[in-house]
Amino acid sequence: MIDSFFVTLADAAAQQQQSPSSFVILQLVALAAIFYFLLIRPQQKRQKEQAALIASVKTGDKVVTNSGIHGIVANVKDTTVIVKVADNVKIEFDKAAVAAIVKPTTPEA
Repeated sequence: MIDSFFVTLADAAAQQQQSPSSFVILQLVALAAIFYFLLIRPQQKRQKEQAALIASVKTGDKVVTNSGIHGIVANVKDTTVIVKVADNVKIEFDKAAVAAIVKPTTPEA
């Protein structure tokens, strides 16, 4: 009787040793899923939106650069854009430096 009690305790201990390892694996999978949905996926979405924005830049667009310079695109080249910031002042930027295209606002009536 006592032997069967110890065998039952040994079986219970063996099962407890297996469950923490599966719990750790489950925690790691959950952590990976959280990282994917909270960090990786939104960043990929922003990168796609920025790439689409850069591809859509054309001459005459009002843009804002990453450094905060506002201007009008005077010319678009393969990897750069020339931005007119004042009369007779043009600056050449990488296309990646364009942060936003400013949409013209309609005056309210």
